Amino acid sequence: MSEQKPLLVELGTEELPVKALPGLAQAFFDGVLAALEKRGIGFEAGDARPLHTPRRLAVLLPAVDTAQPEQASEVFGPYVNIALDGEGRPTKALEGFAAKAGVEWTALERATDAKGERFVHRAVRAGARTADLLPEVVAEAIAGMPIPKPMRWGDHDYAFARPVHWLVLLLGDQVVPAQVLGVSSDRMSRGHRFEHDKPVWIGQPDDYMAALQAAHVLVDPAERRARILAEAQQAAASVDGSARVTDDNLEQVVCLTEWPSAVLCSFERDFLAVPQEALIETMEVNQKFFPVLDPAGRLTEHFIGIANIESRDVAEVRKGYERVIRPRFADARFFFDEDLRQGLASMGEGLKTVTYQARLGTVADKVARVAALAEAIAAQVGADPAQARRAAELSRNDLQSRMVNEFPELQGIAGRHYALAAGEPKEIALAIDEAYQPRFAGDDIALSPLGKVLAIAERLDTLAGGFAAGLKPTGNKDPFALRRNALGLARTVIESGFDLDMRTFIYRAYEAVQFSMSAVVLRQKEQAAEKARREGVDTPKGHSNIRNLGASELDEVYDFILDRLRGYYADKGVPAAHFNAVAELKPSSLYDFDTRIDAIGTFAALPEAGALAAANKRIGNILKKADIEIPAMEDPALFAEAAERALGEAVEAALDDTTAALHQRDYVRVLERLAQVRPQVDAFFDQVMVNAEDPAVRGNRLALLRRLSERFGAVAAIGHLST
Repeated sequence: MSEQKPLLVELGTEELPVKALPGLAQAFFDGVLAALEKRGIGFEAGDARPLHTPRRLAVLLPAVDTAQPEQASEVFGPYVNIALDGEGRPTKALEGFAAKAGVEWTALERATDAKGERFVHRAVRAGARTADLLPEVVAEAIAGMPIPKPMRWGDHDYAFARPVHWLVLLLGDQVVPAQVLGVSSDRMSRGHRFEHDKPVWIGQPDDYMAALQAAHVLVDPAERRARILAEAQQAAASVDGSARVTDDNLEQVVCLTEWPSAVLCSFERDFLAVPQEALIETMEVNQKFFPVLDPAGRLTEHFIGIANIESRDVAEVRKGYERVIRPRFADARFFFDEDLRQGLASMGEGLKTVTYQARLGTVADKVARVAALAEAIAAQVGADPAQARRAAELSRNDLQSRMVNEFPELQGIAGRHYALAAGEPKEIALAIDEAYQPRFAGDDIALSPLGKVLAIAERLDTLAGGFAAGLKPTGNKDPFALRRNALGLARTVIESGFDLDMRTFIYRAYEAVQFSMSAVVLRQKEQAAEKARREGVDTPKGHSNIRNLGASELDEVYDFILDRLRGYYADKGVPAAHFNAVAELKPSSLYDFDTRIDAIGTFAALPEAGALAAANKRIGNILKKADIEIPAMEDPALFAEAAERALGEAVEAALDDTTAALHQRDYVRVLERLAQVRPQVDAFFDQVMVNAEDPAVRGNRLALLRRLSERFGAVAAIGHLST
């Protein structure tokens, strides 16, 4: 076994792009490991992980072989009948092959394949030294990195994410000579740009992290993350609060610092009159600060900035952070005050001139459609229809506000504040905000009944409009986010327990969309006619290109929604076979769909499930191949075998016992009762020939099997559970 030594590769750069940094570091790490493995160089990664700061990418491995293992080669030459003449002497073909291999022909071995016996040269050579291969390993890893926007510097042809200034390449305590992106390797790293702006000697890879820490650089992002969290919470606790730390904001701060240090800051309490979401947005998105919340989760006048230095004058750093945040807060307060003066209701007038989509009309047209849908859905689920309509009518008004124009992420949130300020009921104000939930993957659905209704109505209209206007997703293109809307719709319906006939509401949504599209076409014709009259020309003739609504459009939208559920249930651990068993029935209620999924999961755990699923699949195949008309009911008088008589009695009893449960959608009870007929089913297939010669007997047996299959099929196509 080859000797092993630790390996360090550090690529020093100008400040790397923050959001791309973790991905670049992971790609560099993976690339080095893949290049070593490709060359057969053994290594032990242990708990090694990508190391990075804004100015460096590093790979530190505890043990790497110092050489490749022996390299065996096998080269096939000419077949014996070509290589040797009639007297057994080598031909020119064999002599040439031997000369190329560098051996006498007599030293060659022979091998046999399908075509016969042939000469072969086998050799073993020593593996290359790892040090000799490392330059190409590093170059290959860099070449494979996903650089978002490659930069060129100087008069060089090469490019990287940012200009490169140094390269550390150590195998054990020895520098491996290499040149990458215009820099030559050595053992000199660099310290913190301000705290230790000088070279840092790295004696061997094991010294790397400690040497950099002494130079005020925490090269391990996990260490920086832990320090930031600890110092931020400690600073917040000093004012009896807690730091609001989101994963995204924390990750960016980690990637902005090499030696993080928390600084507690504050702003004027008057700013707290502005919706806290706007202030938080400014602090987190624009400045990468951590807001401080009180024990009740409300924003306080404190926030935490993370400096990239351990300043000797923290007060000056604090002043700087407080100075940069005040103008943004002042703008937010101005926008909020101006919006309050205008009022939420009057903002809606502007929606009549804002195009939602060219073929679907204005945002005001969409609001009218959603309001009608929300009113109808509310009546079905026990919410207040009048409040649902009012919430929908106000739901998009904040798009005309100054606050949302400046902070687009506050759509709905701003509307909630303005609705409360206008004296609207809190249920309506909350629904305006919750209509956008879930806002992202993993987000909660709306919590209030009115919010759920509005969220469903919004997404139904978006889906119907998107499909009607020909905006269906293709590949990675989904301009109206129809996939996200479909999943949000399905989640809201299912997780709310709303038993809605989705086909009915898709039809209503699609019908309203078509009405809007017709109105758009009519407006366009009127405008064209008016223009023609002004210009003194004939009125142009046009076509609406709006087809009548058919079943295919409804199926297409509903199938699209069901397809989004495939991933939803997979994430919850539901096997694909269970999903397919229910999806084949396409129940119109998504809540009913979910109930059936649960029932299939319970049934699949029964010992009888596998055999019954296989039997059901077999019955389906038999019925498909039936060459006679199958009676609606079996006739017990035609039962010729004891096994079919027993099955007939068992099926009749099971149907009687499950009819009420089926109507009550107690699918677990239905399937558990049907599972009890397994002994009779097994005996039937063991002892009875289904395709009897007598057509009457054959039809009677098929009718019996069909009734059993239909009862199973009333819950799900359980044949999918058969492996």
